[in-house]
Amino acid sequence: MKQFYKSILTFSALTALSLVSFAGNEDRIGQAGSTELLINPFARSSGFAGANTSLVKGLEAQFLNVAGTAFTKKTELIFSHTNWLSGAGININAFGITQGVGKDKSGTIGLSVMTMNFGDLLITTVDLPEGGLGTFSPTFTNIGLSYAKEFSNSIYGGIVFRTVSQRIADLTSSGVCFDAGIQYVTGKKENLRFGISLRNVGPRMSFKGDGLSFRGIVPANGNSITVQQRNEAFEMPSLLNIGGAYIFDLAKDEKHKLTVAANFVSNSFSRDQLQSGIEYSFNKMFMIRGGYSYEVKSPSNSSVGNVTTTRTNALTGPTAGFTFEAPLNKKGTTFSLDYSYRASNPFSGVHSIGARINL
Repeated sequence: MKQFYKSILTFSALTALSLVSFAGNEDRIGQAGSTELLINPFARSSGFAGANTSLVKGLEAQFLNVAGTAFTKKTELIFSHTNWLSGAGININAFGITQGVGKDKSGTIGLSVMTMNFGDLLITTVDLPEGGLGTFSPTFTNIGLSYAKEFSNSIYGGIVFRTVSQRIADLTSSGVCFDAGIQYVTGKKENLRFGISLRNVGPRMSFKGDGLSFRGIVPANGNSITVQQRNEAFEMPSLLNIGGAYIFDLAKDEKHKLTVAANFVSNSFSRDQLQSGIEYSFNKMFMIRGGYSYEVKSPSNSSVGNVTTTRTNALTGPTAGFTFEAPLNKKGTTFSLDYSYRASNPFSGVHSIGARINL
């Protein structure tokens, strides 16, 4: 019992310190770039509404809380495909690997790649708004390299180094950012979890390329010159996750489990979010989950005149998903299929499907 109260006090102190040092600002909405870093490309954690910061494991933990990758003791391979905002023609592919390292397998390295494809878009100009000049294909790519470690039976921590690349027909932008996170496991059956992660912290980025130049005329002599436009740099969409979860054993044989999780997201450049999720698991072979993400509205900005402001996110909040996981041999190798759905308005929601192998 003393250890339990000590855990609560430690987590509360860390949470208070984090909130004081990392406060969001709703007035800065729209001032950050590389917002694809905020998109969860994985099926299992997105079905939880991202509320599982405190207990996410494996490669998916690189997105929410990298400390969770430390639970991989052997090898995990994962692939996920997302139809983002169905009807918009945007597809996201994510894949990667986590591998336990060291004599005691207390450390884990991870590599992930996420790409966004927007299809072929028409090249338009002021004079030709309907196109006719061909097409171009924008691509966004993020590559993450992580290291996490089990410091004790209760404390796990890790860090991610991530490269960010954005490219259109005549403009490119690239940069780097870092994530860091901690997970704390306690309770008699390790059923109480806490987690904190700081994400997308890095220097400002800017675009470069021929798309920022145009041909102009010098008024004094009529000569034609190339004019380079100034380009303002933009910030990374940094944020802080603070979450907790509790795992209930619904039967003495521990085959039936119910997990309840909650998470607070403090965004630097958008509204903060409250996320909650629940998951039922049977014998570690079948899991069904659901969640909800709620935007926290600032009282001072909740209305403009007689018009009440609404959400700033296309995702309306509800999420759901399921997992089938089957053993392949007696050595612990498993194969699983994950699916999640996130409701949106407009468009027809977000569908993600993933496959993973644990060796």
